[in-house]
Amino acid sequence: MPIRIHNTLTGKKEPLETVEPGRVKMYSCGPTVYDYFHVGNARAFVVPDVIKRYLRDRGYQVLHVQNVTDVDDKIIQRAQEAGLDVDEVVDRYTRAYLEDLLRLGCEIPTVLPRARDHVSQMIELIRTLQSKELAYEGGGDVFYPVERFRGYGKLSHQSVAQLEAGARVEANPHKRNPADFVLWKAAKPGEPRWDSPWGPGRPGWHLECSVMSMAYLGERFDIHTGGADLIFPHHENEIAQSEGAVGHPVVTTWVHNGYINVDGEKMSKSLGNFWLFRDAADRWGAPVVRAMLLAKHYRTPIDFTEEALDAQARGMERLYRTAAELRRLVGPESSAVSEGAPGRDGSGGPAERELERVLEEKEAAFHEAMEDDFNTALAMGRLFELAREANRYVSELGAAEVRGARLQLVRRTYSLLLRLAGVLGFRLDEPLREERGGAGRVELLVELLLELRQQARSEGRYANADQIRERLNAMGIQVEDTREGARWSLVEERK
Repeated sequence: MPIRIHNTLTGKKEPLETVEPGRVKMYSCGPTVYDYFHVGNARAFVVPDVIKRYLRDRGYQVLHVQNVTDVDDKIIQRAQEAGLDVDEVVDRYTRAYLEDLLRLGCEIPTVLPRARDHVSQMIELIRTLQSKELAYEGGGDVFYPVERFRGYGKLSHQSVAQLEAGARVEANPHKRNPADFVLWKAAKPGEPRWDSPWGPGRPGWHLECSVMSMAYLGERFDIHTGGADLIFPHHENEIAQSEGAVGHPVVTTWVHNGYINVDGEKMSKSLGNFWLFRDAADRWGAPVVRAMLLAKHYRTPIDFTEEALDAQARGMERLYRTAAELRRLVGPESSAVSEGAPGRDGSGGPAERELERVLEEKEAAFHEAMEDDFNTALAMGRLFELAREANRYVSELGAAEVRGARLQLVRRTYSLLLRLAGVLGFRLDEPLREERGGAGRVELLVELLLELRQQARSEGRYANADQIRERLNAMGIQVEDTREGARWSLVEERK
């Protein structure tokens, strides 16, 4: 069965067809680094992470690009309010974002470009749009004339007239049309600025994603993700810029996750009804928050309540306890469990044959759910059912000795549970509640540095990768490269 994905552009589920066979190129709108992210933002980070994990499980190579917006009005405002330099705000909240992203159970994207590193390319894109009469100057700003792009409104499925009527835009006497959007903003006192053909200024927010997505994924790529709140105007404007510049569709499939609601209203910082992810993770545990975000289909709204999180915590505790019991039965070889042939030969009694049937049934059902538009709600249900049946089998064994075919079956059960949970981003071989003391933070930061080192190596920046390794070694942290990836350990202090 082919993987089918709901495409916001067409409003239908469509088979996954990639530009390059066996390889998926995916872009995700990342954070604007002016504050810690809340659980509504977290959903937009978890969804592409699960998509990436499942595609890899199905044999695809995945190139995942997620931008960091480090040039924006909100960043400038936060710096002014705090009496800080803009760079200080950007550095502080970029570090916080990466730390929280890892804690959320997400992998660092393959490429994590920053907007300010691509301003020259943004200027070039504006020049291209100007050459096609898709950009005009006014008062030091540069605007995009939406009426000149024939496809404007196709993502949000509205006409230009409808979008004009519903648009809440800042009045600007230099605009030809109220719906026209800014590509380049003239510099104001105290703001970051770059030289350009239109005078000193900075790029518009929408422009950043057009440039960074095509810079790393090319003029045609497979999947673009983001929250439903970005459909209009951000992604609508991104389409106008990208397609206007290159003359053809750039993104095949647009994937948008639904809102998280509190008391019936969308969670947002502007309404003040939000939970920061790090606060929720401190209270319930990061895996519980992640489970809450995956417990509904990604396009379905989620009601974020303390009662729902309490219930989710109880379910996750049962899941982790089952994994711990299977690990105890498997013994010291649990870290290298294999799903080989032993245990599939039909040996054993009715209980063993029944568990064999359950393993095959739940694995197939898990994949069926994920292949139908990444239905994590159903997939998690299958995972919990598998754990329940495994727990029942172990309970019925009682004091019976677990060896031979039974031991192989328990190993396969544990391995399957770990693998399916891993596709959803859960590490059942680790504690449910992470330690938030000094040691826990050191581990998080080392893992973050190793992720960044791996990213540098994949991009050919070997000097940067070597520098990270040398700095870690100087701090007493030894890094060893293996076939399974980098491993680290603390070395005794030299006397």
